[in-house]
Amino acid sequence: MRALRYHGPGDLRVEHDQPEPECLPHQVKVRPAWCGICGSDLHAYLSDKVIPLRDVPHPLTGEVWPITLGHEFSGDVVAVGADVARDPDGVRVGDRVACQPTICCSSCPSCREGAVNCCDSLGFIGLMGGGGGLSDFICIDAQFAHKLPDSISYEIGAWHAVAQAAVQPGDDVLVMGAGPIGLAVIQCLRAQQFGGQIVVVELSSKRKEFARRCGATTVLDPQEEDDVVAKCRSLCGGGQGPAVALECAGVAASINAACRAVRTKGLVVNVALWEEPVPIDMMALLCLGEATGISLTASDFRAVIAALESGRLQVEGMITHKIKMDEVVDKGFEALMKEKDTTIKVLVDVRV
Repeated sequence: MRALRYHGPGDLRVEHDQPEPECLPHQVKVRPAWCGICGSDLHAYLSDKVIPLRDVPHPLTGEVWPITLGHEFSGDVVAVGADVARDPDGVRVGDRVACQPTICCSSCPSCREGAVNCCDSLGFIGLMGGGGGLSDFICIDAQFAHKLPDSISYEIGAWHAVAQAAVQPGDDVLVMGAGPIGLAVIQCLRAQQFGGQIVVVELSSKRKEFARRCGATTVLDPQEEDDVVAKCRSLCGGGQGPAVALECAGVAASINAACRAVRTKGLVVNVALWEEPVPIDMMALLCLGEATGISLTASDFRAVIAALESGRLQVEGMITHKIKMDEVVDKGFEALMKEKDTTIKVLVDVRV
């Protein structure tokens, strides 16, 4: 079968001789239809620190480079394992599913508490082995295959970050960065109808426009503001600053600005992924402001699907490009790097 394989930074290859995976008893076999290109994919394309499997096998998948890419994907179930078939509420052949890319051990303290996103051996399908959505077939744990209602297309498949932020009615919120993650956060804030201001900080003109369209009440350009932190504080909480700041940019200056802007006893939520350790202004965050910082990488798939089905989330406008698997480098990664003003979310049609 075909698969887009990662051999290292800048070295992606569509290979046609990959073995088709066997569906184990607890798994379902999926034929991917669409797969999104995420910021973490782009980081992996540029750096050898995002997929750290060149020499040491992942503890759960046992894989090293090359690995198959693709962790944001949906498709059709074409086979189910024996255990899944016996479950009366299980996924069935023919179901359309959105696939959660979690790889977990199911036995560590975090997994036993249901926090699989904090697994001691956490991994992600499409980044650390276990196959990937940029392939003709993939087998995943059945618990991570979420049925899609007929009203939701394959193409729509950061709710968890907003839920964990515990935004209260009337709270003002700051979102740092309006890339695909930031725009999704804005939509989720609006979908949860908390009613406060959403202040967004973003450089790109096109992404600023998308942020307003998604529901931002104020969009600030750090190149145009003398003091973004002071402006955010003046706009929010009666001059005290936002109750919650969500960092979606993955830039050191951005998360430090979020720490300084949030109000006393506020909350800073990191949604971005980082390649390197980042110096954070702990004096501003903890010592002076007594704010709280938390980091997130998981999503509540069922809640997102419900919000999409009800129409509270409408993210079609974020999809700016649809490409084929053999165009991922030129029209996917290169476009995301060089055409940021016009490229927001890129989807790969895996079946073409």
